[in-house]
Amino acid sequence: MSFLTSFVNGLSLGSIYAIIALGYTMVYGIAKMLNFAHGDFIMVGSYIIFTFVSTLGLHPAVGVLVSIVLCTLLGVGTERIAYRPLRQAASPLAVLITAIGVSYLLENLALLIFGADTKSFTSIIPWSGITLAGGALRIQGVTIVTIALSVAILIALQFFVHRTKSGQAMLAVAQDKGAATLMGIDVNKTISLTFAIGSALAAVAGALLCSAYPSLTPYTGAMPGIKAFVAAVLGGIGSIPGAMIGGLVLGIVEILSRTYISSQLSDAIVFGILVVVLLVKPTGLLGKITQEKV
Repeated sequence: MSFLTSFVNGLSLGSIYAIIALGYTMVYGIAKMLNFAHGDFIMVGSYIIFTFVSTLGLHPAVGVLVSIVLCTLLGVGTERIAYRPLRQAASPLAVLITAIGVSYLLENLALLIFGADTKSFTSIIPWSGITLAGGALRIQGVTIVTIALSVAILIALQFFVHRTKSGQAMLAVAQDKGAATLMGIDVNKTISLTFAIGSALAAVAGALLCSAYPSLTPYTGAMPGIKAFVAAVLGGIGSIPGAMIGGLVLGIVEILSRTYISSQLSDAIVFGILVVVLLVKPTGLLGKITQEKV
C-alpha cells in the first residue's frame, strides 16, 4: 500500500501545481506574458487567510473568501499599474523583468509585515479523511478536497472559455489582439479579467498548499510557483488541459522520487523530465505549434 499512498499524495500535490499552472497558462495564453510574481500571489493569499483565521479567529470560509477577493484585486492592480504600460515595449524582457521586480517587492513586504519566522498554518479543511482497504490506506480530507477541487476548476474554466461571451473574447484576444479590437472587444478589460481569474486561483492554491503542508514564510510560494510554471510548460503552456496534466505528472513524479529514490534528488528528477519532454516535443505534451505572421 505504500506505493498507492505515495501515488495519492502525488495526485494531491500535482493538483495544487495544476491549479497554480492554470493561472500561469491563462495569463500566457491570453496576454502572451509570464507573470513570475504569480507564485508570490500564493504567499499573499496564504498570509491573508492566516491573519483572518489564526490571528483574528474568524471562520476559515471567511478567510478564504477574503483571500480570493484581495488576491483578485492584487492581480488586476498589478496588471494595470506594472504590466499594462509595458505591453507595447520594444523588448518583451521589459515585462519579464518587471514581473521579477513585483515578486521581490511582495516577498520583502511580507518580510517587513510578518517577519522571517515560520508561521504555523491552521488547515482550513477540518475533515480527517477516509480509510480504505481495511485500514491499510488512509486518505486525508485535504487530499480528497484538493483533487476534487482541481477537477472542478478545470471543468469550470473549460466551460467558461468555450461557452461564455467573455471566454470567447479571451480566445479572440489570444489569437489576434488587433483583430479582436476591430471586432469591438475591449482587450484591456479581457486581459484584466484573465489576471483576476489567475490571481483568484493563486489564492485557492495557497489555501490548499498550506493546509497540506502547514507552514508559512514569505517564500512559501516561490518554489511551488516555479514548479507550476514547469508544469504549464510540460503540458503545453497556453493549454488548460495541458496545465492540468502537467501538474499531475509533476506532483506524482516528485512524490515517487522522494519515496523511492532520494528526497534531495526529487527536484532534479522533475526538472530533468521537463528537459527530456521538451527535447522530444518542444511545445509540451498538449501544446500546438503556432506560426508567427511577418
